[in-house]
Amino acid sequence: MIIISKKTQSYESLVKLEHIEPKSWIDLINPTNEEIEMVAEKTKVMKDYLKAALDEDERPRFDTENDEILIILRVPYEIGNASPSKVKTMPIGIIIKGDYIITTRLFDTNVINDFHESKIKSFFTSKKTRFLIQILSRTNYYFLKNLDKIENEIDKIEKKLVRSLKNQEVFLLFELQKMLIYFNSAIIANGHVFEHISKGKVIELYKEDDELLDDIIVENRQCLDMASNYSNILSSTLDAYTSVISNNLNDVMKFLTALTIILSIPTIIASIYGMNVNLPFQTNPYAFWIAIILSLFFSALMFSFFARKNWL
Repeated sequence: MIIISKKTQSYESLVKLEHIEPKSWIDLINPTNEEIEMVAEKTKVMKDYLKAALDEDERPRFDTENDEILIILRVPYEIGNASPSKVKTMPIGIIIKGDYIITTRLFDTNVINDFHESKIKSFFTSKKTRFLIQILSRTNYYFLKNLDKIENEIDKIEKKLVRSLKNQEVFLLFELQKMLIYFNSAIIANGHVFEHISKGKVIELYKEDDELLDDIIVENRQCLDMASNYSNILSSTLDAYTSVISNNLNDVMKFLTALTIILSIPTIIASIYGMNVNLPFQTNPYAFWIAIILSLFFSALMFSFFARKNWL
């Protein structure tokens, strides 16, 4: 799919176009070969650049060729609206050439959709450098937002640990830990690209852009610190989960052991008095009640013993 948009200082809002025009923004979402051919022909951008971000495993990087600039970042995208454990990272490509800026991606992501929905202030397709910086900033914003969701999810799971003996919570923790590893890798790689951009090695920068890029680099480091901290918290939580499961299992085994011993006493006494041999009190008319009283007495004695040991 192709979405062609344009917004300049003479336009009050983002305008959707039918055809590619100078100073327009071309957004390619999982494009077909025909769409790539058409964009390459109209803008004279290399097809390899247009296809670069369509590889789901593509790593963040930048490349320049003549007057063409390719920047690839990894951004978070949600699979449905289920939970933070359903968030992954994917590559997006940003290509700048002449009067055109092109974005390419496999799936929908809020990082780009926010521009289509006019959620970004002072956004103009004619200001390509500022547009690029705004995409970088939005990338950090959604990493931070998803990291906050992960923190809330960890808190919810921790509250269930004390009373849970199921595997569901540990599976959720593993999912979150795996996602944090992907986040950490993407944030580090994005940071390298941000630093190269801030040094002017990728695109020409203006004085007013320097401060914005410094803020973006600081935000990127904050994202990295948060991802590392939450990963450490998750590791500690998994260790705590293992300890809780082990302790709960020990408590259950203690209870069952004590209960088995207490219930075995009446069985032993009844078995003894079921033998065809001479036994104490066998001629006593109250032999049955004596056996019952002995069973209750020794069972109560064992119950008291295990209760003092906190097994019951």
